[in-house]
Amino acid sequence: MASYFRTTKSNAKIVALLKLLLLSYFASCFAGNLNQDFDITWGDGRAKILNNGNILTLSLDKASGSGVQSKNEYLFGKIDLQLKLVRGNSAGTVTAYYEKVTLDREQQFYLWFDPTSDFHTYSILWNPQTIIFYVDGTPIRVFKNLESQGVPFPKNQPMRVYSSLWNADDWATRGGLVKTDWTQAPFTASLRNFRANACVWKSIKSSCNSGPNNSSTKPWLGQELDSASEARLKWVQQNYMVYNYCADTKRFVQGLPLECTVNNTTT
Repeated sequence: MASYFRTTKSNAKIVALLKLLLLSYFASCFAGNLNQDFDITWGDGRAKILNNGNILTLSLDKASGSGVQSKNEYLFGKIDLQLKLVRGNSAGTVTAYYEKVTLDREQQFYLWFDPTSDFHTYSILWNPQTIIFYVDGTPIRVFKNLESQGVPFPKNQPMRVYSSLWNADDWATRGGLVKTDWTQAPFTASLRNFRANACVWKSIKSSCNSGPNNSSTKPWLGQELDSASEARLKWVQQNYMVYNYCADTKRFVQGLPLECTVNNTTT
């Protein structure tokens, strides 16, 4: 399942669009040097790792965008990545941070700050009980483990972390009505401070299978939202959510997905 942090900006108004698809797969160790954390996978030189591995930049022009993927695969953990999005009139561009398996369970949000003026932290917590998406420590989405009620939950498949910058003016801006202004190119987004406090998957086994797995060594394994975080989540979803697949009856004409009809805070 993929988890996307997708953002766009249209003229003076920030339209920071987070496409968060359900089922994620994480795990790893603390990371400090992006040369050690990521491989550049496409873009013909448009993606660059700079400043002794401290900054990763993705660039987009009319010919191509660019992308990277993590060197490690992950299963269960807490992943953090700081992003600064494309400045100026970047309508039509999409900066994505995700795990690559798509089930089309999308929610979209306006952000409550300008994501192009500075770095902000985008995080995903994944443990056997829940998946929680955060922006600067504020939860914006939760997907609970409801396997007992027939809802699939990711717990076996490891995944890599991906990030890319690409042109999506056929759909990202009011259904493609606003096209990318290529006179503003190249467009550049920046990434830094990738941290994976989690379990590395290598040779068909998890690094968490060796050593103690308890609240002191891996606090994220049992982490869930407390009452204050639940209230913050409700505030975000009431004030900044602009699309929720669980409310899209036109899209799901045969009926909403099962998780939308049971007790789950994704709805």
